[in-house]
Amino acid sequence: MVSQDLSPFIKPLYTVPTVVKVFGIDGNAISEVTLPPQFLEPVRPDLVLRAYLSAITARLQPKGTDPMAGKRTTAISFGIGLGLARVPRVKGSLWPTARFAPNVVKGRRAHPPKVEKILHERINKKERRKAIRSAIAATAIKDLVIARGHIVDRVPQIPLVVSNDVERVGITSDLRKILITLGLWDDVERVAEGVRIRSGKGKMRGRRYKEGRSVLIVTSTIDAPVIKVAKNLPGVDAIYVRNLSVLHLAPGGVPGRLTLWTLGAIEELRRGLFMG
Repeated sequence: MVSQDLSPFIKPLYTVPTVVKVFGIDGNAISEVTLPPQFLEPVRPDLVLRAYLSAITARLQPKGTDPMAGKRTTAISFGIGLGLARVPRVKGSLWPTARFAPNVVKGRRAHPPKVEKILHERINKKERRKAIRSAIAATAIKDLVIARGHIVDRVPQIPLVVSNDVERVGITSDLRKILITLGLWDDVERVAEGVRIRSGKGKMRGRRYKEGRSVLIVTSTIDAPVIKVAKNLPGVDAIYVRNLSVLHLAPGGVPGRLTLWTLGAIEELRRGLFMG
């Protein structure tokens, strides 16, 4: 039987444009730019999720109990034949109270948390870089962005590349006007309407509210004023391109975050970031 090459007839699942428009802060297209190779990486949701779990578990701190907790007592078992359970009991009282055993009041814990437990899921360096490239490529696929729940009806283009003037925005109201002009404000309002109070005791521990994730602004400089300004808007994040991780590009381990790339950030990616 002669095998036939079917590759010309197989349509790729997602297509990413190689040349996209660059928009100004007034919403008008001013030029074009060729996307760097990171945007052409095949999307691997399984690898993105693994890299996300590795990054999120790296924040966890090992914790354990005092090895002597619940054991500082003179209690001993009275043995058999007394009609009592054979748990260790404190001597010298009319009604000897049980101690030390896991199932009694003031006893030790049966299975306390141990510092030896492996909390961090490690990942290879090349796998992590490939996951970041995959998450970058997912930001250029409109179907994946919509699948994450973002509202992109008025966004002129996915991926959205904007001039470097966005990085110099230092007032929240100015950033709001830019997001409205670029059609991104609908997604910010979606997150603002979904802010809710956390259930449980976390309300008393500095994390009272839960909010979703909206626009991610990627800048070419680490000291861009917009990085601080973006914190004032619900769900909006701004990050230096060299500090990008799966935590920013794929919150919850789901790729396809609505991302605003500055032209300078695209040029930084062209220098080989996260490659190899």
